[in-house]
Amino acid sequence: MTARALVPWPDLSVPAELGAVVWDGRGAPPDGLAEVEFYVLPYDAGAEPLKLFPRLPSLRAVQTLSAGYDHLLPLLPDGVRLASGRGLHDLSVAEHTLALLLASQRLFPRWFTQQRIGAWDRVHTPSLADSRVLLLGYGSIGRAIERYLLAGEAEVIPVAGTARPGVHGIAELPELLPAADIVVLVLPDTPQTRGLLGAAELAALPDSALVVNVGRGTAVDTAALTAEVAAGRLRAALDVTDPEPLPPDHPLWTLDGAIITPHIAGGSDSFYPRAKRLTERQLSRFASGVELENLVR
Repeated sequence: MTARALVPWPDLSVPAELGAVVWDGRGAPPDGLAEVEFYVLPYDAGAEPLKLFPRLPSLRAVQTLSAGYDHLLPLLPDGVRLASGRGLHDLSVAEHTLALLLASQRLFPRWFTQQRIGAWDRVHTPSLADSRVLLLGYGSIGRAIERYLLAGEAEVIPVAGTARPGVHGIAELPELLPAADIVVLVLPDTPQTRGLLGAAELAALPDSALVVNVGRGTAVDTAALTAEVAAGRLRAALDVTDPEPLPPDHPLWTLDGAIITPHIAGGSDSFYPRAKRLTERQLSRFASGVELENLVR
């Protein structure tokens, strides 16, 4: 039977009427793609899977397993539907955000360094409890992060693109930043978010404030943040950077007050079972002619 679905894993339950060909985004794509109508993009496989669109003349729908999708919109052929991976990474990113935040607040890099040399030098540390946290980006991941922060008895101030009841708008940042102990960014890469925290915004933060970025690196001016951390005025805990990857000789790597992880917040082992369940539901819906979940186009 001609395959009408292109999927990244071989152990999926695919409706018989669809059939499937498997490609994980690595190596040469398989042959026989002319009839593929439903394409599940491999996760974390770089740019190669995106180059396949012109080779899929029958394509009708794409499922991305990432929460972000803005970079896909200009690449999709006219008339092709797009469904996002909304919900797949919520808890994984929220866990990583909490880990970055607590590691920075409770001075874990200092304790790890002391452990290696057998030093017992104690100081009191900052805390999450009673901290005022600006949460920039209030989608499903932002709300998952908020639950952890509230459990830690932080004061959370959610901020979105536009204000709505209970949520501040981006336009209010000049008034909000001077009172923030911690800023958490969970933002996509769009013209509206690029450089959102520039030199002026970072300068508005109080001394010792912590900037945590788990969205996209472009939301923060890297040079300005580096200067603030180098001066000892601000701290940073980053899972994303601009540029990405951060060059090996970039000063942020070795600055006291900076913690960097290599864009792995969404990559915990909770991802695959959730992604598999979503993919199987979407394949079933597509085969039955039912509207897909998480449609963004």
